[in-house]
Amino acid sequence: MRYALYPGCTVLGRGRNYELAAREIAAICGIELVDLEGFECCGYPLKSLHRDTYVQMAARNILLAESQGMNICTLCSACTSSLTEVNRDLATNFEDKARIVAQFRKQNIPARMGRPIRVKHFTRILYEDVGVDEIRRLVTKPLNGLIFAPHYGCHYLKPSEIYGGIEDPENPHSLDELIAVTGARSIDYQEKLKCCGAGVLAVSQDVAYSMARPKLQELKQLAVDAMVLMCPFCSVMYDDNQKKIEQRFEEQYSIPVLYYPQLLGLALSLDTKKLGLRMNRVSTKNLLEKIAGLRNEE
Repeated sequence: MRYALYPGCTVLGRGRNYELAAREIAAICGIELVDLEGFECCGYPLKSLHRDTYVQMAARNILLAESQGMNICTLCSACTSSLTEVNRDLATNFEDKARIVAQFRKQNIPARMGRPIRVKHFTRILYEDVGVDEIRRLVTKPLNGLIFAPHYGCHYLKPSEIYGGIEDPENPHSLDELIAVTGARSIDYQEKLKCCGAGVLAVSQDVAYSMARPKLQELKQLAVDAMVLMCPFCSVMYDDNQKKIEQRFEEQYSIPVLYYPQLLGLALSLDTKKLGLRMNRVSTKNLLEKIAGLRNEE
């Protein structure tokens, strides 16, 4: 399997631990991630302000991958949504695609019409291309006895029409299955499908923190070992800003937040440094000690 890796803006700025872990997991799972020079912002921040600019920004990345005949692997759910939507439109509307290519050429931006490609989130590549059976075969140290809370976020499966109905966004299961394949327990909970609040963080911190708080409160009561997610934007809220939310509401959660590749890496016996766990804002020390303790008991 060969994909052009599209890291997006947030991963490069605030989620290098995610990138490190994803590259490690990809290598083990037989996924070749290729770095293409020229990838830029997906345009998501401008979608509600100026749609044509948003489309052109996303299209530029898609056309770059098309020129190399490569499908795109994304790490950020918002990037996945943007690129998937525009890619679908370009594939079904030849006139619009030709118009955008012509505009790029006028700006001396290399662009040409190519065969349609696919855009896939790294988590879906693991779930669909590699498969849970193969991942189970690769697991060397099952995380038996641990409890994790999956956080799907808003853009991993929504809007559902652009993803072709691959999974019910109101009753998702892929992340739960991927957690379970490590030997750990994936729990269902009331706040499971709620938004993290990161989308309004730049507008109102109070509103954003208030949106993230109920999930952290519930997971604290459930005594989970960690939250597991696959979007750097969501991680900004639950990991980067968890201490600020604690200070704002005078509460304490201390809930580790892992990217799924980090969790899987622990089950594959990968070194914690290679998984970037030192870069996680909420300490994973107690979690790692618990894992070590459970393994010593075996």
